[in-house]
Amino acid sequence: MEKLSRNSRVVAITKLLLENPNKILGLNQFSDLLNAAKSTISEDIVIIRELLEKLEMGRVETISGAAGGIKFIPIIGYEKGNKFALELCDLLKDDGRVIAGNFIYVTDVMYNPQIIGKAGVILSSCFKNMDIDYVITVETKGIPLAYEVARNLGVQLVIARRDTQVTEGPTVTINYVSGTSGRLQQMSLSKRSMKPSSKCIFIDDFMKGGGTAQGIKDLLKEFDSELVGIGVLIDNKQVEKKLVDDYVSIVELNSVDKSSIIEVQPSEMFS
Repeated sequence: MEKLSRNSRVVAITKLLLENPNKILGLNQFSDLLNAAKSTISEDIVIIRELLEKLEMGRVETISGAAGGIKFIPIIGYEKGNKFALELCDLLKDDGRVIAGNFIYVTDVMYNPQIIGKAGVILSSCFKNMDIDYVITVETKGIPLAYEVARNLGVQLVIARRDTQVTEGPTVTINYVSGTSGRLQQMSLSKRSMKPSSKCIFIDDFMKGGGTAQGIKDLLKEFDSELVGIGVLIDNKQVEKKLVDDYVSIVELNSVDKSSIIEVQPSEMFS
């Protein structure tokens, strides 16, 4: 392969880092791919690190040791995160978003790649210093957000189901109580989904009474595993007493009045 210019190498290295968040990439990999000495690659990485930090797009960390290299950690700066939360609040206040049963329609939000991509970076940043083995969620609307968080943390996504599926093989099923209605519900997880003694975070679209999060916590105990964090896009503050209290959210839903006017604001992480 012919020698590439520094600009070309910087573009190529940046692309590989962005495509592999939280994955260690060795300097030999870049050296072989770009036909450049490791010392040259190291100089290129200095440029990339400074630029990404200046633009508040993420951080490039150096991992020492025989199996070392560099890894990219996605980050959104405070101002950009706050701006995103405010824009999300404006979107949630759109007319007609309150539907029958006083529910808030969020399907369009949860399946919008631009919105969920940024939300995934914000939530993954809250857990970046934890030694996480899996991100877990419950089907279905929370899956895109949970996937983005798992991708940013460089770990596998695990999905608990409301109903057992033959294609899942042997499963563990538990009953749990809804935090708002008090009704008994079920969730199941394939026995092949995760290794025992794992540390997990639960990611979901909406936090109501915390029943689902508590159910996930109980389900993980059946795998001798631990729930070490909870992150949601929207926290329903109308439900004051929740079954869990240690969680983070991006926006807070304060009220929905009789005129279907929604009061929502950025969460405490932006205060």
